[in-house]
Amino acid sequence: MAGSGNKLKTVICLLRNDLRYHDNEILKWGHQNADNVIPLYCFDPRHYKGTWHFEFQKTGPFRLKFLLESVSDLRNTLKQVGSGLLVRHGEPEVIVPQLIKQIGLQGDCVAVALQEEVTKEELDVENGLVKSCQPVTVKKFWGSTLYHKQDVPFRINNVANVFTAFRKQVESQCRVRQVIQMPDKYKPLPPGLDEGVIPSMADLGVADEVSDSRSAFPFSGGESTGLQRIQHYFWDKNYVAKYKETRNGLIGSDYSTKFSTWLAHGCLSPRKIYEEVKKYERQREANQSTYWIIFELIWRDYFKFVAMKFGNKLFYLSGLLGIYKEWNQNKEMFDAWREGRTGVPFVDANMREMKATGFMSNRGRQNVASFLTKDLKLDWRLGAEWFEYLLMDHDVCSNYGNWLYSAGVGNDPRQDRKFNMIKQGLDYDPQGDYIRLWVPELSGIKDGGVHTPWTQSKTVLERADVELGRTYPYPIVQAPEWNRHTGRGGSSKRGRGGRPEPRGKQRGIDFYFSNPSQKRGGDKY
Repeated sequence: MAGSGNKLKTVICLLRNDLRYHDNEILKWGHQNADNVIPLYCFDPRHYKGTWHFEFQKTGPFRLKFLLESVSDLRNTLKQVGSGLLVRHGEPEVIVPQLIKQIGLQGDCVAVALQEEVTKEELDVENGLVKSCQPVTVKKFWGSTLYHKQDVPFRINNVANVFTAFRKQVESQCRVRQVIQMPDKYKPLPPGLDEGVIPSMADLGVADEVSDSRSAFPFSGGESTGLQRIQHYFWDKNYVAKYKETRNGLIGSDYSTKFSTWLAHGCLSPRKIYEEVKKYERQREANQSTYWIIFELIWRDYFKFVAMKFGNKLFYLSGLLGIYKEWNQNKEMFDAWREGRTGVPFVDANMREMKATGFMSNRGRQNVASFLTKDLKLDWRLGAEWFEYLLMDHDVCSNYGNWLYSAGVGNDPRQDRKFNMIKQGLDYDPQGDYIRLWVPELSGIKDGGVHTPWTQSKTVLERADVELGRTYPYPIVQAPEWNRHTGRGGSSKRGRGGRPEPRGKQRGIDFYFSNPSQKRGGDKY
C-alpha cells in the first residue's frame, strides 16, 4: 500500500448533502486514513431537469442560490484549514473514476468516502459509483440524522408507522452521539489538481432569483451563516427560550429557528444543534421550547427512517399503505393554487411568499397542503413537486413524507385531518397583517375581515378599492366549515397566548424540506 504506515495515498470525499466541515465523519475519516484528501462536489446535471410526474424544474432559483453559496463557503473553510474543494460538473459515477485515473492511483492506494442516502435516485448514484470505481473501495458513512441508524432500537422494517411510538422508542433507548471534533489543520490536496470553477446559475440553466425585502429568510447559504444563526438565535437574542410560543409566526426572520435550509444542505449537523440546545439548557434554562427543538429534529429523523422502510412507496400516489383516493389534476385549480390566486387570502398569501422568496412558514405549509389535498382534492404529488422546485429547504424525505401525511396516505393516524382555512388564518393572523403584506390588493380591508373579502359589504369593498372578480378573485371553492368563522372580524377567540399545537400539526417542518434530487420513482395511478 502506498503512503506512510497503513495509510492510503489518497481519499476522495464525495460531498452531497453534507456541505460542512464541523461534525463531518467523511472528512474526518479521510484525514485520519490518507496522506492526501480530495473533498469533491459534483454539480449533477440530473438535478436541474424536470420532476418525475409534472416536469417542474427540479432545482429552482432559491435553492440553487443557497447551494452555490454553500459550496463557495465550504471551499473557503477548507482553504482556511489547508485543504480545498474540487468542483466538477457531471454525474459522480463518471467524474470520480475519471479523477482516480487522473491522479494515477489504483486499488488499495485510493478510496472513496461519501454520506449514505436513503431514496432511490441517491442510492442509484451510490450503487453506480461502487460499480464504476471497482476495484477501489467506496466507504459509506451515516451522518444526516440526530440518531445514528446503528443506535436505534429496532430494525428498519420495524420502524413504527406512527410518530409518537417512534419518538418514545428513540428518546428512551437511544443516545445522541457526540459531535465529531475536526482537526485545525487538514490534510492537503494532492499537488497539481485544478479545483475547478463554481458555476453560475446561468451555467446550470436556472434563471437568477429576484430578492424580495419581505422575505422571512434573508440569509445566505453556507456553514458559516448556519453557525452564525445558532449563535444569534440561542445566545445573542435568547429567542430559543420562547420558540414553542413563537414558532407558528408568519412575519419576520426570528419567529422560528429557520435551521431547515442549513440542515437540508448539510451545512448544519443535527447533532450540532442538539449540542447547542443541551449547552443552553445547562447554562441558561431548560423548558418546553428547548425540548421542542429536539422534538422537531426527531420528526426530521422519523421521515428519514420511514423512507428507508417504505422505499419508493414514498412517491406513490397511493402512499405508504396503498390507500386509493379519487384525486384530480385540474390545471386551472392547480395554477390558481401555485400562483396565489385562489380567492382565499390565507392560502394566496402563503403561496405568493413561497413563489417570491423560496420560503414559507410551518403554519403556511400545513394550510396550503391541506387546501390542495382536502379542499381542491388535487393529486398531492402536484404539491410535492411544486414544493421541490420552489423551496430552498427542500429535503426529499421530509417533503414527500409531509405531503403523504397531509393527503391522508402516509403516517397520519387520522387520515381525514383537514384544516379550516378561515379559522387558521384568524388564529394565526388575527389582524390580517400577513395577508396585507403578501396580497396588497386587499390592503384597504381592515382587521380580520381581510380573510373573507367575499363576506364584506359593498361599502367596505368600495372603500378598500376591491372589486371581487376583477382586482381579486372570488374563492374557487368554499368549504362549509368556513361559515362558522366568517363573522369573527378581527377577533381570533384563541384563548391561549400562543396556541401551541392544534390538531393537525404537520411534522418536522421548522427543520424541513434541500436535497437536489433526481428523478423520483412512483406508481402510475
